[in-house]
Amino acid sequence: MQCTAPSRGHRTSSGAAACPVHGRSSYRSYTSYSSPAHSSSPTPSRSSGAGGSSGVGGGSRTARPRWSPANSPVSYTAEEVTALDRYRSTVEAVGQRAESYDLFLCHAWDDRRGTATELHNLLEAEDVSVWFSERDIILGQPFMREIDKGLAKTRIGLVLITAAFLRRIESGGVSEKELSELLSRDLLIPVAHGVTYDEIRSVSPLLGSRNGLSTEEDSMEDIAKKIAELIAV
Repeated sequence: MQCTAPSRGHRTSSGAAACPVHGRSSYRSYTSYSSPAHSSSPTPSRSSGAGGSSGVGGGSRTARPRWSPANSPVSYTAEEVTALDRYRSTVEAVGQRAESYDLFLCHAWDDRRGTATELHNLLEAEDVSVWFSERDIILGQPFMREIDKGLAKTRIGLVLITAAFLRRIESGGVSEKELSELLSRDLLIPVAHGVTYDEIRSVSPLLGSRNGLSTEEDSMEDIAKKIAELIAV
């Protein structure tokens, strides 16, 4: 028998129970990795695809990115720090512009009053200014033109990747157009919620090749805090 920790981890009770060596009796030794709090249904486990990273891995949460304050309440894995560093470099290159938003929140129409609104509110609670179509498009205004102006006024984009979002970009809707623009300018931070990176890659290999954050690893509250630290200039 061989311990499954190197491949499956013992970060959840089910992972510990499945280990043929340690079983449930050793789970207490891993309690420092608390299960993330989710605001909706449990997120499926991710598995890495052929020839690429699965997003952000587990591992020890002892890394501290160069942009994170010493008194930060959130902790990072080394994989998260590596994944987020490219976006930090983009933020630093863009800098702060007058009359602009920090983030453009790219999301599926189906998520606009649920998960997207939750993430928007959490980000604004961290003093992040967010262009959010549900709030910033005035009734009666040309929808696509308003989105175009929103993209022009934001420093960087954040894409909330859900099952609904993957369905939308497959059908070539507004989400697909927003995604294409942000990908073309390399201005995109991915946040996976309720989907695996294999599922993302099967729909958009380019998007799935980018590492980011996931509610499989962090609560939505901690993700909002990490984004706030990442874009602070």
